[in-house]
Formats: sequence, C-alpha cells, structure tokens
Amino acid sequence: MNLPQIIQGGMGIAISNWRLARTVSEKGQLGVVSGTAIDSVHARILQDGDEGGLLRNVYKKFPFQDIAQRVIDRWFSPNGRAADAPYKSIPLFSEKPSKSLLELTALSCFGEVALARNDNPKASIGINLLDKIRIPQLPSLYGAMLAGVDYVLMGAGIPRHVPGVLDKLADGQPATLKFEVANGEEAEYTFDPSEFLGQPAPKLKRPKFLAIITSATLAISLAKKSSGKVDGFVVETAIAGGHNAPPRGPLQLDDQGQPIYGARDVPELDKIAAVGLPFWIAGGYATAQGLAEAKAAGAVGIQVGTAFACCEESGMAASLRKKIISLAKVGAAKVFTDPFASPTGFPFKVVQVPETLSEKKVYEERKRICDLGYLRTAFRREDGTMGWRCASEPVEDYLRKGGKVEETEKRMCLCNGLIASAGFGQVRKNNIMESMVATAGDSLNDIVRFLKNGADSYSALDVLDSILAPTEIPATA
Repeated sequence: MNLPQIIQGGMGIAISNWRLARTVSEKGQLGVVSGTAIDSVHARILQDGDEGGLLRNVYKKFPFQDIAQRVIDRWFSPNGRAADAPYKSIPLFSEKPSKSLLELTALSCFGEVALARNDNPKASIGINLLDKIRIPQLPSLYGAMLAGVDYVLMGAGIPRHVPGVLDKLADGQPATLKFEVANGEEAEYTFDPSEFLGQPAPKLKRPKFLAIITSATLAISLAKKSSGKVDGFVVETAIAGGHNAPPRGPLQLDDQGQPIYGARDVPELDKIAAVGLPFWIAGGYATAQGLAEAKAAGAVGIQVGTAFACCEESGMAASLRKKIISLAKVGAAKVFTDPFASPTGFPFKVVQVPETLSEKKVYEERKRICDLGYLRTAFRREDGTMGWRCASEPVEDYLRKGGKVEETEKRMCLCNGLIASAGFGQVRKNNIMESMVATAGDSLNDIVRFLKNGADSYSALDVLDSILAPTEIPATA
C-alpha cells in the first residue's frame, strides 16, 4: 500500500475542515475531515446563506438528488441570518433518528469529503469520528463512502464494530451497531442503505479503517476480535489533544488537578509493531526528528493535530486562533488536562484562553443547556421507554432523568463550546453568544517554530515543509 507519512488529525468540531484536508492531501499526505457534528455545521452554513454556493454546488454531486434537495429546502436561507438571530437547531439523535436528520448527516459527510477531494483522483481523504458518539456513525459513514472516502479513523472508545459496519455498507446491506444504556444494558440501532435511499443501494468502495488507540493491549484485541479487518492504528500518547484515554488504575490528580499518567500509560511500540499492521504515532511528534524517531520505532509515520489546528486553513475561528498564537509567541499557551470537563468521562485537554470556557467566571456565568446532544447517553425510564441525558445539561433535568448530581460537577458543554470555536456559536437570549472552548496537545507552545520572520500566522504547508525536511534518522537501541 502507498501509505502516507503524515496523517492530519481529525479535529472536531469543524477544525479539521475540507480546506485543511484538501491542502494536506494535495501534498501527498492523508487529509482528514472531522465528521463530529458536521450535520449541525452544514445546517448553520446553509442558514448563513452558503456564501458563494459552496455547499449547494458540492451537493449537486450527490448521487441521489431528491435527498440533497430536501436538505437544501429545509435549511438554506437565501438571505442569510441576521447577526443577532439564533440558528435553527437540528433534531437531536436518539435511538430512532428522523429521516430528515439522517439525510442531513449523510449529505454533510458526503459534502465535506467531496470538497476535500476536489475531484482529485490522487487525493487521499479520511474522516474521523468518535466512538463515544455511536448512532450518528452509520449515516455519517455512509455519506462519506458515497463520496469515496479512503480512510475511516475512530477513537474515544473501542470501535470493534466498525470494520464489519464498513463491510456491510460497502455491500449495500443494513448495518447494526450496539450502544450503551445506563446500568450496563445495551441496545441496537440499524441503518439500512436501501431504505434510506428508497431504492436498492449501490456497491461502494470499502475504506481502510484505522483505530485510534493508546496501548498494545487494545491493538491486539482489535486486530483479533473486531467484526472485520482493521487496517492499522494511530497510537496516541497522553500529551495529544482532545479526549485522552484515562490513566490506568485508580484516578490520581497532580497538584494542579490533572490526571497523573505513569509508565503503564506509555504505549509499548514494540508490541504494537509485533501485531503486524501499519501504525502512526500521535502526540508530540510533529517535527522532522519526531517523524524520524517514529519510523525508527517501526511506525509508518505520525499523526499531527495541534500544529494543523492553529494554521490558516483550519476551521478555527480567526479570533481564537490569533489569541492562541499570541500566547504561544511568549510561551504562555497553557493546556490543562481536565478530568471532569467532558460528559464522556474521558479526560479532555482544554487550552487556557481568556474569555473562553476555560475561565472560571465564563464557565459559571454560562446557563446550562443541551440543545446539540451529541454526547448524550441513553437510559431507561420507569415505563421501559428510552430517554437521553447529558451530564452537562441543566442539573435539575439530569437528576430528573435518574442521573447523579456528582456526575454533573465541572462538566462543560463541549458540543456548543467547540462549534462556537469554529465560528458557528449559537446566539442565546439577550444576544448572548455561546462561549468558545479550545483543545490542543501539551506541545502547543511549539507552534511558534512555524511562524516565519515574526509573522502572526502560518499555513498548513509551513507545517508539512517543516516536518518533511531532511533529518538524521536516530539509531535504534
């Protein structure tokens, strides 16, 4: 296989957008779009008037135009949206998602992948999804596959089901996945391509599947026990951005309140290499020397997130990117590994930026609301029906749904915070804008090396050129 040396991280929400993925793929590396909440992102772009007709034009390539037209009819606002007007919210995913939500999700993923590929047959494009967000996976994957996506990357869980799902969808057959329900129960959700399309589903290319892991144990388990073929791994260290795997053993915090990672949490690269599948290393390797070290350890290459998150082509709001780069230029860009922020229960890296949710005052002044719901979890009501709750929703609502008060403490609404960081924040009552939250790896201050001659910004090509510069390959031990 012709494998990339660099995988551009799939950072959500909309930070890894089609522009960034296209730029990276045009240089022969793997460009990755984020599929997380991309349905909400596209719905908001359409409501803002879809400047230049970008989405509507790429939707014309969707092979089932009746679906595309229904999405446009429902969400496109020809005159855009007033600056103080709220976005119309899309339906929330549940065990029985509406047909309109499935169509929006599949079309959004198709559009994002197609824009990234830009009709370039040589481009290599991937899509990244979170295993913790289960039900949207099936329409998301199907939409991306209709666009010919080359790779699927997934972490934040144990995605053993994904290889088999890809096999089924490629064959035009119904695919089923299980999702957790409170108290240890599981339930199933099935997506039938033919039912979705209203006609027999076509055969599609099956993309390669890369599981995002943190340990050799998980690599071995996925290679042996997945529902189909795993094509490789991305091995994340504890300093990578976004969600981190919890430390092994009982949770211990340092004097700043961050989880303590120890020797048991360091990936055993020799054992991962022994599995015999290609792998890439992520978290602190975004240099020419880091790439060389990864290869010397048996990796094909590296995955790079933080450096690309702050480049000009990323989807990060320009105002937020400027603040982070300004902090990094004086060595003051701090990243806090928050053990409680994410409703998933996984540690989450939060960049400490003034006037964002990382500030205690901003966090405390935000009125709790859960109107995007991607990180909700299922529970059974007393009558046996299924309900959904999120630890970052209003506390009284969470308790009414059977949740425990301690599960709500210090939780952030990552859905609203992250979509705001991409420039699509919701407008609340009294014209209050949703607060942003940014995530990055521990090596955030290192992005200054990409700035040229005192510049205040840098490009994705600057990142690639720096990492791919010739360097001495370190001797193996």
